[in-house]
Amino acid sequence: METKEKLDISKDEAKFLLKQMMQIRQFEDKIMDLLAQNIAEGGSHLYAGEEAIAVGAMAAIRPDDYITSTHRGHGHCIAKGGKLPELMAEILGKKTGCCKGKGGSLHLADVSTGNLGANGVVGGGFGIATGAGLSIKLRKTDQVVLCFFGDGAINQGIFHEAVNMAACWKLPVLYICENNLYGMSVSVKRACAVQDLTKRALAYDIPSESVDGMDVIAVKKVVSKYVNYARNGNGPSLIVCNAYRYYGHSRSDPRVYRTREEEKFWKDRDPILLFSKRCMESGLLTESEIKQLDAEVKEEIESATKFAIESPYPAPEELYEDLYA
Repeated sequence: METKEKLDISKDEAKFLLKQMMQIRQFEDKIMDLLAQNIAEGGSHLYAGEEAIAVGAMAAIRPDDYITSTHRGHGHCIAKGGKLPELMAEILGKKTGCCKGKGGSLHLADVSTGNLGANGVVGGGFGIATGAGLSIKLRKTDQVVLCFFGDGAINQGIFHEAVNMAACWKLPVLYICENNLYGMSVSVKRACAVQDLTKRALAYDIPSESVDGMDVIAVKKVVSKYVNYARNGNGPSLIVCNAYRYYGHSRSDPRVYRTREEEKFWKDRDPILLFSKRCMESGLLTESEIKQLDAEVKEEIESATKFAIESPYPAPEELYEDLYA
């Protein structure tokens, strides 16, 4: 007789995790639709397929903890508590956006939720996250920082400088590599001499672990482990989450470097579908409850899109506001 899998979470948490992943997926699908209609303009790098990483990792931290994001950062913003209307408005360059329309897709930030920001520089978050970790140590709080970056960024020089500094000073930073197998169109197998990216941690004598980035519970479990490690004053860690981005690097990417067989392999392991199935098999959620969640998210995304489209652009004279100098 087949036994049901027991998920060590409550029904409410299961709904929360699943809904957040749905929000990210539908948000990204909507952005692609808006790009196709030229309602959204410029570059936008979509997180679809990697939802389990952001959602699982954020489920392991507190609201007062910090994150640094990447150019593929919409998912991090949503999972860290960002408001969908404000995020959508920001991507459309509107005044009602979380950065008043001045950041756009690549520079989303929301300090009120502890999101110290995305940026268009590959590896640009390493210094910010490490500096935030030093701030925590100097202020003697027990906060932590999650520093998200891609497999391409692990070859940037600042990775080595920042992680070495964090290891020397035992800063509470979790360096989370979102290994989606490609830096733009370059396979990680071609770009990295060491195929097991967790081995990078050996140079700094810090712990490291690889996890299935398509499994939201697995990500939460591993991140929770190293969050506790950091809160107890033990210093940084490196976590490699293996996943896959469904869309190209950006909207102009025809994905000719990937096979359709490879794409099918990863989509068969879709984090939302797999978690939904596990929730049903474990008795946490019914199929109708999952469909209801999906319908709720659709309404939220449509409402956020309407809000963003109808919002005004910033006035030209606001260009010189919110500057340090």
